[in-house]
Amino acid sequence: MEEEKTVGIIGMGDMGKMYTRRLSDAGWRVNACDTPEKYDKLVEEYSGRNNVQILRSGHLVSRASDYIIYSVEAKNIDEVVATFGPSTKLGAIVGGQTSCKAPEIAAFEKHLPNDVQIVSCHSLHGPGVDTKGQPLVLIKHRASDESFALVERILSCFGSKYVYLTAAQHDRITADTQAVTHAAFLSMGAAWMANQQFPWEIPRYLGGIENVKINVTLRIYANKWHVYAGLAILNPSAQKQIKQYAESVTELFKLMLAGNRQELTRRIYAAGAAVFKGDGKEDLLLKDEVLDRFSLGEIPEERVKNNHLSLLAMVDCWWKLGIVPYDHMICSTPLFRLWLGITEYLFRKPDLLDECIDTAINDNTFRGDDLEFTFAARDWSARVSLGHMDGYREKFEEIQEFFAPRFPEATLLGNEMIKTILEKTRED
Repeated sequence: MEEEKTVGIIGMGDMGKMYTRRLSDAGWRVNACDTPEKYDKLVEEYSGRNNVQILRSGHLVSRASDYIIYSVEAKNIDEVVATFGPSTKLGAIVGGQTSCKAPEIAAFEKHLPNDVQIVSCHSLHGPGVDTKGQPLVLIKHRASDESFALVERILSCFGSKYVYLTAAQHDRITADTQAVTHAAFLSMGAAWMANQQFPWEIPRYLGGIENVKINVTLRIYANKWHVYAGLAILNPSAQKQIKQYAESVTELFKLMLAGNRQELTRRIYAAGAAVFKGDGKEDLLLKDEVLDRFSLGEIPEERVKNNHLSLLAMVDCWWKLGIVPYDHMICSTPLFRLWLGITEYLFRKPDLLDECIDTAINDNTFRGDDLEFTFAARDWSARVSLGHMDGYREKFEEIQEFFAPRFPEATLLGNEMIKTILEKTRED
């Protein structure tokens, strides 16, 4: 009977724990494990949950569970599956929760017995976001209809919206909706640290669009580096997009430095026309009253003009790559919806967009910031292109340490901002 089926979780990081909590709350029996040194602490942590059994290794989880989910870092998936895969219960279903499916599926095909079925998944949000209504990708790679239906029933307790994709489709779409978004925010953080700036203490970085930039940047740096490194480095589509974003930032910044208003205007408007199609009368994803609510500092009486190089470059990048971001709203992350929202807000307000161009040509206020932002975008792209996990981690954790004192406050504010904005954004 269905209720007798047992779910296995290999890897009890933030997402593994979230899955364990939600599944056990729904009445499923869960076998879970992590590395040996975490065993005693996990046993203590889950002692009050009768339907959660913490086991000493992935071998024990694999041989005793009917649906096994590998919730490990993408860079480690091959090694972990090679170790525990041969112990998989006869006829069981196996899946993974990594953000990049190419290495995950390759590991499953290489190391799992032929009788094992493969149904993978990916919750397109972080562990602190309410799963209800969020996209949950399901990948039926090698499974019977009956087994796939079982996975759907097991994961139905999340209240998420199922999105059915192949592994290749998943990787292309996650690159389209996440890779460049992350690169933009990571570059902002790097630029602010290079200038020794806490942007919420500077009037020109407060209010409106700036609130989203600051809150989301801090939210990303408050997370674990491997969440972003795995997607960026192991996904070939992501590497290409991050490279294009760095090129777009550089080329637009050069036009600003040269004072070439005509070419800058032509390029920005051409990009905007390609990405933001329609008559411009559609409801904006974000509104002024929402944008202004969430600030880590005191909003100045008069808004400071900004050329918004990070946003202009994003639309230029989408244009150059032929990406229409609205095509992927069904499986977009909360951060992507925020990023698309503020980008759309800028490009669908002609007066604001023209103000950006005027500021870029005539106002030197942000020149130093833009210079460091350009350096940062190129540096992140270079580290990703070289495939340097350690180099990615080193840079990420250095910036993380710089902003760490404000993480608790920013996380609380960011959670409320995301909740409010997601309630007010359309999802069609």
